[in-house]
Amino acid sequence: MTETARHDQSPVLEDFPYRLTDNVRFGDLDPNQHVNNAVYATYFETGRVTLMKDPRHGLTQEGLAWIMVRLDMHFRAELRWPGGIELGLGVVKLGRTSVTSEQVVFSDGRCVASATAVMVLIDELTRKPAPLTPKLITALIPWARRGKALTPPSA
Repeated sequence: MTETARHDQSPVLEDFPYRLTDNVRFGDLDPNQHVNNAVYATYFETGRVTLMKDPRHGLTQEGLAWIMVRLDMHFRAELRWPGGIELGLGVVKLGRTSVTSEQVVFSDGRCVASATAVMVLIDELTRKPAPLTPKLITALIPWARRGKALTPPSA
């Protein structure tokens, strides 16, 4: 399947195990009175950071940090104010030092934007990529997008 064909399939919110709600803010709008394209990066960041920083999920470890290295966004429909949004995230790939997730923004049951995000784990002192630890891999497995089997990276 081509990359274009994959993006043409409308995501289903239930396929994303991590979900939270947020609000469209008046300040999110551009002169066209819809949410500015740059704001979507903030929506996606909210989803990732809320999951990764919550200590209940075990996705942070002392001396290690996550950094964003890639964010590919697909805008699917206009989003207007006022309104609520639902954010979804599902992990789709584990690399040696990275995690790839797919994310969505839904409004009124319709997917208005989707993204693929790649985060790399780094050593906080050296700022160099660090291998995913067994503890992190175990903590990431429950967040696999429905229909995606996560394979731990080979050593």
